Amino acid sequence: MTFGYGFGFLLIISAAAVGVSLPFFIGSLFLHRIQGWLEKYPKKAAILRAAGEGNWFHQFKAVTLIRISPFPYIVYNYCAVATHVKYGPYILGSLIGMVPEIFVAIYTGILIQTLADASQEQHTLSAPQILLNVGGFLLTVVTTIVFTVYAKRQLKVLQGEELLLQ
Repeated sequence: MTFGYGFGFLLIISAAAVGVSLPFFIGSLFLHRIQGWLEKYPKKAAILRAAGEGNWFHQFKAVTLIRISPFPYIVYNYCAVATHVKYGPYILGSLIGMVPEIFVAIYTGILIQTLADASQEQHTLSAPQILLNVGGFLLTVVTTIVFTVYAKRQLKVLQGEELLLQ
């Protein structure tokens, strides 16, 4: 919010790269325990296992969908290594999958800052500014919902394929 869209995005995406890489490498230290957990809960782990199947692009697509969907990041960060996802598709899919959420966070912060500045300076926003802010916020919400619904559907397809293979 303080740094705007461009620099703020670069700061967040850099921090996200470190934030998803560390658990991936730490997860490799506990590989056998994580694999045991995945075997203990096969239905819940089907989505995770589906991400590790296939070629580079399939892994990238699955990781991106997991990041866009409301799947808990922390669980997947540690479990990804146990599903044999390679680091390349994992990091790239993670960062691309996080882009919508990052833009929502930045946009919301800038919108709140704009409204706070307007109320502190005791001046009103013009009609075009209000329409642009409200329209942008609604577009952001609708886009996020569409991405999430799409990701959840695609993950169900991947999960179904994984369950059929077992």
